Amino acid sequence: MDRQWVPEDVDINTPSAARVYDALLGGGHNFPSDRAFAREAERVYPGLGTSARANRAFLRRAVLHALDAGVRQFLDLGSGIPTVGNVHEIVHAVDPTCPVVYVDYEPVAVAHSDLLLKENRHATIVAADARDAQHVLAHPETVRLLNFDEPVMVLMLALLHFIPDEDRPADIVASYREPLAAGSMIAITSAANDARQDELAELTKLFASSSNPAVPRPKAWIAEQFGDFELVEPGAQLVGDWRPDERLDDEQQDHIVFGGVGVRR
Repeated sequence: MDRQWVPEDVDINTPSAARVYDALLGGGHNFPSDRAFAREAERVYPGLGTSARANRAFLRRAVLHALDAGVRQFLDLGSGIPTVGNVHEIVHAVDPTCPVVYVDYEPVAVAHSDLLLKENRHATIVAADARDAQHVLAHPETVRLLNFDEPVMVLMLALLHFIPDEDRPADIVASYREPLAAGSMIAITSAANDARQDELAELTKLFASSSNPAVPRPKAWIAEQFGDFELVEPGAQLVGDWRPDERLDDEQQDHIVFGGVGVRR
């Protein structure tokens, strides 16, 4: 791989969640440490790659649902490394003028989002920590593109399990829900800890050795993060069961990523 694209301050020897996710999806912007981590993660938790792909497929279905409902603004928190099926690609296939704001702090994700979006007037990347909602919402690029007096979809996909308890993840979610106008939506997915607990403990131990330790939480806790937003049918589910395009067989099932879409009435 041509190393010229690698930002100077990137530690290529310590796996990062964004790059491991890219590796699990079959992307090309990751390093040997990330790919080795992804292989080990799949070994200790078989089907993790399937779950990553199920989460990516959920993103597409959730965004298309929002578009069908008339939402035309999107804020993707912890957006990760750009790969096929980004939010702006889905959205702009329907309406090329819809504004999309990505937020991430991982240097490779930011660098490649910058490169991908440099000619796009309707999409941008904000280099920021999604935990700092005040900073994200007041950022000049966010303010330039998003009007919170109109419906906005906020996406927090595979993000909350990387926010430790001491950072008060529920308060962070609430800080993004609060400014949203009627008709707005929030999409949340996170790793659940209700099943396969021995394997999940091994996976959690493995992530503790990366730059992004993970904290899976109960499905009930994840469902609570929608607050007073009305859950879109079929409610909070394992993401593969949320309006699937087709019936999935057992080998395709996701067993860890849980979430859904909520709407403010």
